[in-house]
Amino acid sequence: MSKGFTVPLDVPKSAQETYIRNLKMITHNSGRLMLFAGDQKIEHLNDDFYGEGIHPDDHDPEHLFRIASKAKIGCLATQLGLVAKYGGEYPKVPYLIKINSKTHLVPTSQADPFSSLINTIDQVVAFRKSSKLNIAGIGYTIYLGSEHESAMLSTAAQAIFEAHQNGLVTVLWIYPRGKAVGNEKDPHLIAGAAGVAACLGADFVKVNPPKGEGGSSAELMREATLAAGRTKVVCAGGSSVDAATFLTQLWEQIHIGGASGNATGRNIHQKSLDEAVRMCNAIYAITVDEASVEEAIKIYHG
Repeated sequence: MSKGFTVPLDVPKSAQETYIRNLKMITHNSGRLMLFAGDQKIEHLNDDFYGEGIHPDDHDPEHLFRIASKAKIGCLATQLGLVAKYGGEYPKVPYLIKINSKTHLVPTSQADPFSSLINTIDQVVAFRKSSKLNIAGIGYTIYLGSEHESAMLSTAAQAIFEAHQNGLVTVLWIYPRGKAVGNEKDPHLIAGAAGVAACLGADFVKVNPPKGEGGSSAELMREATLAAGRTKVVCAGGSSVDAATFLTQLWEQIHIGGASGNATGRNIHQKSLDEAVRMCNAIYAITVDEASVEEAIKIYHG
């Protein structure tokens, strides 16, 4: 079994071998996840893929798959449609299928966020069987505090149960967001979100790094990692920053905050193919190989 994990009891004996294989594949038996997030094509439309400071390589969706095939990663998280279009040419990449998504066009001030299913677990399982790709897990976003949270909580719970029944690893994206939420990055609230993920049975939960008084972001993260219990916490990568800053924050999130990895998109794919691969390898070195920040920076600079 992968380091630091037990097999949940909702994984039947017939699916345990598949579940363990998938978990080991995406964590490289480290207990930590380096998730390459490629789901923003819906979430942020083309804002993250075209414009100032974004390398032309990122204009083409295949850039995500080129990076994932050449770099050290845990898995590439994206929608089933993209994997169906490009996955055949990149069969060795481990994939995590994002089963719900929404755009950012409707602001929270206009309506509380709601992200419904775009694919079912049955469809993911059928696609795994027909494509024979390395479909290791599923991802689902919940906007905690939205007036629609009950629907998203219910759907997530059902999806996690069904995914585990089929040996798939589960990752929840949980963001407190809506008119009832005053501070999306409040440490206590983010810890609450991590605890919700544990109650829903998720294997991993992706949260934003907390911000507040009483310590650094990494120190404030401890409440969330404790609240999550056996659900592993991974931090969102956020908007692009310089590599040294990003890698330092990642090391602190893991070694001070107790996080079990990261989920990074823009800080990888907005770079050229060569630089994105080096960035992935640097992130992987810290996340999986226990590298220092200095060692990771050397990897990034090649």
